[in-house]
Amino acid sequence: MGNGLQFLDIILLAAVAGFLVLRLRSVLGRRGGHEEPPERYDPFKAEKPEGTAEDKVVHLPDRSEKSESDRPVGEDLSASAGGSTDPDTPLAAGLTQIKLADSGFDETTFLDGAKGAFDMIINAFGQGDTRTLRPLLSNDVYEDFAGAIKARVEAGETLETTLIGVKEAELIEAELQGRTAFATIKFVSEQINVTRDADGEVVDGDPNHVASITDIWTFARNTRSRDPNWTLVATRSSN
Repeated sequence: MGNGLQFLDIILLAAVAGFLVLRLRSVLGRRGGHEEPPERYDPFKAEKPEGTAEDKVVHLPDRSEKSESDRPVGEDLSASAGGSTDPDTPLAAGLTQIKLADSGFDETTFLDGAKGAFDMIINAFGQGDTRTLRPLLSNDVYEDFAGAIKARVEAGETLETTLIGVKEAELIEAELQGRTAFATIKFVSEQINVTRDADGEVVDGDPNHVASITDIWTFARNTRSRDPNWTLVATRSSN
């Protein structure tokens, strides 16, 4: 008799346990055999925002001073970028050709990258940092940079360049030659440039003078390349 009651207790407990399992499965759900596990957040897969300074657009050292400025040293300047996009101009036609070859090209993003790189290249040249300059310039332009740096070192001179601000960065020419896109920018910036000898004496420039400088540089990129970077291929003054 006692054994029979014990057997019934076991059956009742099993039934209750089975009922609870079914309830839990209905509430929580269950994972199928082929269901993917939750994706783990990977910060290295985060997409980079568009318009970063990866477009390596550069500024060369043979700058020509156009006018002087009485602006106090250290005053902040706001950079601007612009250019005529009248559909009847050669510039607009060139931009259209580049965009047809490279749907990702955007002149505003390009100019933003140019202004960011402008500061980087000026500092690299002043510090004689050829490692930073090498990937940004075409072979001919790099040789000019490296030659100027070498001559400065041999003379025992140092260059101090302070970029106060970029007043203008204007896309003035654009064209597509085969697969290669060419874009020319006019930079107008305010800078302080001082050259000192081995004793620290000023041999050129004025540390208290802010000069307005205009540079016109041409950059190129193979539109079929996966590399988004542009390289400097030519430079000229505004005259």
